[in-house]
Amino acid sequence: MAAKRITQSSVNWAAISERVPEHQRALFLTFKSKSEGYLRRVLAQPEKPPAINWDLYKQKVPVAGMVDEFQKKYSALSIPFPPDTVSGQLNAQEKEIQADVEKFKTESNARIAQYKQQLAHINSLLPYDEMTMEDFYDAYPDKALDPINRPTYWPHTPEDQPDFEEKNPAAAPH
Repeated sequence: MAAKRITQSSVNWAAISERVPEHQRALFLTFKSKSEGYLRRVLAQPEKPPAINWDLYKQKVPVAGMVDEFQKKYSALSIPFPPDTVSGQLNAQEKEIQADVEKFKTESNARIAQYKQQLAHINSLLPYDEMTMEDFYDAYPDKALDPINRPTYWPHTPEDQPDFEEKNPAAAPH
C-alpha cells in the first residue's frame, strides 16, 4: 500500500541520464543511488502506523485513568496535511518558462535556417585552394582587395590603413 503514496513522484531516471554531462556522471549516479535508497526505506514502512493495544497498557500501567487520558488525547490528535499554497505559482512559472522555451526554439530554428543558407552558399563556392583572386572578389566583394576603388597599403589589414579608427579606444595598446 505504501507504493500508492510514491507513484505520483516517480522519477524518469533514463530521461535525466541522457542530459547529464559525462564529467558529472559519478555525481548523478551517487544521487540516484541515495534517492533509490530513500525510496526503498519509505516503501518498507506501512502506510498507516500500527494500532495501539490500549487494553495491554491498561493492564500494565498502575496509575488509574492515565492510559484512558492518553487514549483520549491520542484519538483527538489530528495532524493536518499542510495546504498547497505554491502549486498555482509553480504552474504560472512553468507556463512562463514554457513560453520562453518555445520562443527560444523558434528563434533557434530561424538561426538554423539562416546558417543552413550560409552553408549552402559556402558549399556552392569554389574551394579556396582552387579560387583565383577574381573568384574571391566575386564571392566576397566586401573582403577582397580592390586596388582601384579601395586602394590599401601592405599588409592590407584594416588596422594598418590610414583611415582606420579604433572601435574600442580603451583596449588600444599605449
